[in-house]
Amino acid sequence: MIKTILIRPVITEKADRLSEKRNQYTFVVAKDANKIEIKKAVEARFNIGVESVNTLIIPAKTKNRQSKSGLMRGRKPAFKKAIVTVVAGEAIDFFEDL
Repeated sequence: MIKTILIRPVITEKADRLSEKRNQYTFVVAKDANKIEIKKAVEARFNIGVESVNTLIIPAKTKNRQSKSGLMRGRKPAFKKAIVTVVAGEAIDFFEDL
């Protein structure tokens, strides 16, 4: 069974600034993936060198919204995020296939 480690890249203004200034890229990864697996997955997927990997778990959040039938409660699930520092001089282009 093949384990999917990289789920999707995080494309926000802050992530874009990190990629420009510090050569760091952000990904949503599998919750049970460790730093070594994340490093190998990024190197294999994008053919670049990885200096370091920092991970953090974003906790679940509850969201409330008002509707005609009253207050509706929802929940956003927890996820694991990885910030990958790439070797200087190399870059990842997420939009190359468009």
